[in-house]
Amino acid sequence: MKFVDEAKLKVQAGNGGRGCVSFRREKFAPFGGPDGGDGGLGGSVYLTAVEGMNTLADFRISRTYKGQNGESGSGNDCTGHGGDDTYVSIPVGTVISDRDTGEQLGDLASEGQTLLVAKGGKGGWGNTRFKSSTNRTPRKSGLGLPGEKRELMLELKLIADVGLLGLPNAGKSTLIRAVSSARPKVADYPFTTLYPNLGVVTAGPGRSFVMADIPGLIEGAADGAGLGIRFLKHLQRTRVLLHLIDIAPPDPDADPVKDARTIVAELKKFAADLGAKERWLLINKIDLLEPAEAERRAKEIVRRLRWKGPVLRISGATGAGTDDLKQAVMRYLEEHPRSETPQADAAGDIDEDSAA
Repeated sequence: MKFVDEAKLKVQAGNGGRGCVSFRREKFAPFGGPDGGDGGLGGSVYLTAVEGMNTLADFRISRTYKGQNGESGSGNDCTGHGGDDTYVSIPVGTVISDRDTGEQLGDLASEGQTLLVAKGGKGGWGNTRFKSSTNRTPRKSGLGLPGEKRELMLELKLIADVGLLGLPNAGKSTLIRAVSSARPKVADYPFTTLYPNLGVVTAGPGRSFVMADIPGLIEGAADGAGLGIRFLKHLQRTRVLLHLIDIAPPDPDADPVKDARTIVAELKKFAADLGAKERWLLINKIDLLEPAEAERRAKEIVRRLRWKGPVLRISGATGAGTDDLKQAVMRYLEEHPRSETPQADAAGDIDEDSAA
């Protein structure tokens, strides 16, 4: 199924039922009076977050959801049957906004959360409601009120503990294949991932976390270059970012340090919270160099970046260092629950303005 993280849909709650005009007519009760019942409530429309959905592709086909109309009232003071509510299943992590006003209506970040997006109309009054000392035989009733109508914008932000960050061909997809059962496309020629991928990483019995791989960024992504920054929103819910740097880029003129600063700049352009999020440096593809040369280049990259946060040397292709990475990330996540995850200290940021 194609990955879709944005969708538009219309919701229409049910209308209230019409009130009834009726008079009690029974034997020995010639002046029974009015007994028309009220109309039933219209059905409302709710959105519910469910596990097992990872895309909004279903809403490219079905875009309109309606609540059931309430039934009209009837005699003997009987209220009409209320319309059934409509529940629409959406992926966990979906943000719902009103398309017309731009107002954010809700953020369903956990399974089972439910949001009312269109309220059903009230039923009209029956003629019993209009009786009084001066109007003993009212012959009017109320029409049911219309249900709310809205156009919604759904925006999916994947729920993941760890996010992978880097330029195209930095080795993000290879890494997520090495540490999880996710199988994004990889090949021995340059290309970039087109859609985010999620993988569950197991770090021991009963210990696991979710890793997200998003398409790589390039300079100018915030202005729409490449795939732009459309998929960066999927990193906003993560607790730690793993910034991959290719220690041996195929282009001999490429500068890993400059590329790293480019990524940080694009992060900060997109959102301040991403720029301040806990970030680790992963120096990838160490298998392409002799150990001594890999060690020298890694130290040079760290020195030029003035990096003071965690640094790990890995190879997604051979799996070197990935076990240590899994354990280190798992320990961090256990020590920093989602509600208590701290923001990165300034000392862990890449110094964009430092001299090369």
